[in-house]
Amino acid sequence: MEKEFGLHDIVEMKKQHPCGTNRWKIIRMGMDVRIKCLGCEHSVLIPRKEFARKMKKMLVKHEEPVE
Repeated sequence: MEKEFGLHDIVEMKKQHPCGTNRWKIIRMGMDVRIKCLGCEHSVLIPRKEFARKMKKMLVKHEEPVE
């Protein structure tokens, strides 16, 4: 099962961040994915394959505005 995620989505990871929060915002996508902790604003760059494996679920899907 391929997990779907996109830029500016808010996701939950399998392990929580040391600050106690488990909500992350995707702020960059490419071969690597940069995610930012919504608790302490710390950002982490991890390979896309590893991110897909460690992601637990999608919390908020970012919607593009319709013009």
